[in-house]
Amino acid sequence: MNKLTREKQTQIISALVEGNSLRATARMCDVAFNTVLKFLPEIGSACAEYQDRALRNLKLKRIQCDECWTFCYAKEKNVPADKKGQFGFGDIWTWIAIDADTKLVPSFMIGNRDAKSARLFIDDLASRLASRVQLTTDGLRVYLEAIEGAFGCDVDYAMLIKTYESSQEETRYSPAVCTSCERKPVAGRPDPEHISTSYVERQNLNMRMGMRRFTRLTNAFSKKVENHAYMVALYYMHYNFARIHKTLRVTPAMEAGISNHIWTVEEIAALLPEPTFGPRGPYKKKN
Repeated sequence: MNKLTREKQTQIISALVEGNSLRATARMCDVAFNTVLKFLPEIGSACAEYQDRALRNLKLKRIQCDECWTFCYAKEKNVPADKKGQFGFGDIWTWIAIDADTKLVPSFMIGNRDAKSARLFIDDLASRLASRVQLTTDGLRVYLEAIEGAFGCDVDYAMLIKTYESSQEETRYSPAVCTSCERKPVAGRPDPEHISTSYVERQNLNMRMGMRRFTRLTNAFSKKVENHAYMVALYYMHYNFARIHKTLRVTPAMEAGISNHIWTVEEIAALLPEPTFGPRGPYKKKN
């Protein structure tokens, strides 16, 4: 069986994390489309497992959370009747947490925009933190119960509730005009100066620019939710460990004290076992 060399694996990862689609990556790296399609789950699962181990006992102080919308398979209104209501068909949301100081993304999750997903996401975030933090979210009400259940009283939590000129539910791609912002303390004693979601909202833009499947008005959207999750894991592995933040001049992982050097793309590829090459086995004749 043909296997990718480490050099070719590195080329594919470099193309994917810079916003190229699977087909564009296949053309740029001179490999078959199916080769890239099969490689993504391998490297994506390796990145998810590594980050799950490494992003623990984090000494972070100011966390911002948000959800980023996209769709999988088809837009919600075009999902076939036999697939209506199934996860991975129609609207999906990427839940993100980012530390305002180190710019580290300690937790991310693919799910729905409901109470169950909120609980899973916040529980995962809380399990990775070593100390009390100030936490800011938007006005989504499912955060209230999720954060109380995960943190109890050991959090300084506030909501930033924005009012828009028109409904965001309309079919439009230009952003609605924000007319006002209300800072609403919910638990503990959050510092009013740091009640903000600016960094996590900017991170939403980073995702749309850095992963082709998030780009609006294209046919590059995810067809399978599993591949969507693998790509997000690969993207944040590169973002946290290998991408130099222009303000910090180091990677978020270095700023947070998780890593002592800037990872190369080759090191990310090395999360997979070293490829081995041997002779092909005998072909089986078709009956």
